Amino acid sequence: MPEQDEIAAIVLAAGASRRFGTDKLLCQFELNENTLPLIVHSLQPWLKVFGQVTVVVQPDTGDFCRVVEHALADEEVAGIRWVECRNAAHGMASSLVCGVAANITAAGWMIGLADMPSVPPTAILHVRNAIEAGALLAAPFYDGKRGHPVGFSAAYGDELLALQGDTGARSLLERDAALLQRVEIEDRGILIDIDRPEDFMNLHH
Repeated sequence: MPEQDEIAAIVLAAGASRRFGTDKLLCQFELNENTLPLIVHSLQPWLKVFGQVTVVVQPDTGDFCRVVEHALADEEVAGIRWVECRNAAHGMASSLVCGVAANITAAGWMIGLADMPSVPPTAILHVRNAIEAGALLAAPFYDGKRGHPVGFSAAYGDELLALQGDTGARSLLERDAALLQRVEIEDRGILIDIDRPEDFMNLHH
């Protein structure tokens, strides 16, 4: 468990790959000259910044977790904490609630997505730094667009735990936009997620 005064890193990996057709998170592709599953590309920047990353997965995904661990280095595996979300099928909010509940004593939470393989470590680091420095909310921006990951201070704990549905925390971010600290990032990787097979093409442009 993270210490009381630490920011917790949470990566949501429990979504169904309905639009993609197969389990997209295990799809292998080349990025930065390494051919690895999508989720491994997505987790590696987090493991560069955080000593521990909570990865929220669907129930009964032991085989999935083993495939991911096999593709990671030993020291990276040591930083992964798997959390099964029993009601993952109810939408993204359920996964987010599971991740926050598993790190309930943290000083804040960083929420990322397992289908975003191009988020640079600097974006993760700068958002974490903003929350540690006292921001209530923080997110990276590229060319005026908000990307991932998003950071929440501990003040949002109760509201995060009460989220429902498939929109995740977007309602909180929209309501409290005036409180959001913008972290400008010169890397469009903070915007790129993989929903469909053709989205892999975006990674190479």
